[in-house]
Amino acid sequence: MRISLVVYGVLYILIELIGARLEEIGWPRLTALDVASAVASGILTVAIGVAVLVTADVLARRWRRSMLAWHQERTRPVAEAEQGPIPVQAWRPAPLALPARATSASFAGPDYAARAGDGSLPLYVPSEILDRDGRRL
Repeated sequence: MRISLVVYGVLYILIELIGARLEEIGWPRLTALDVASAVASGILTVAIGVAVLVTADVLARRWRRSMLAWHQERTRPVAEAEQGPIPVQAWRPAPLALPARATSASFAGPDYAARAGDGSLPLYVPSEILDRDGRRL
């Protein structure tokens, strides 16, 4: 019943738009092109109105759903806090500790932190590159 009233209302508006356009042109000078133009403009006006109403309806429904989800998100922490913690068991074993590496203090390069007697740092000479045993390469 409700849909039929809406359809009758839309048809009434369409007929009124077409009639107003034809009356504006005048009955004595009316041609078939004028009638087609009036029908096309009336249908276009009704289509734009229906599109606006459908868009408003879709946006209202989306807004209502988003507000409902927002309210549920706000009430969820309160409900979870009342339940208490949930115990969770790990699905894999704890990682094993890595063995400690032995540190070697066998670096035998020039000591740049030690100052020379005149207050300047010693120069690096490429021939001072030593191997592990302390021999020059």
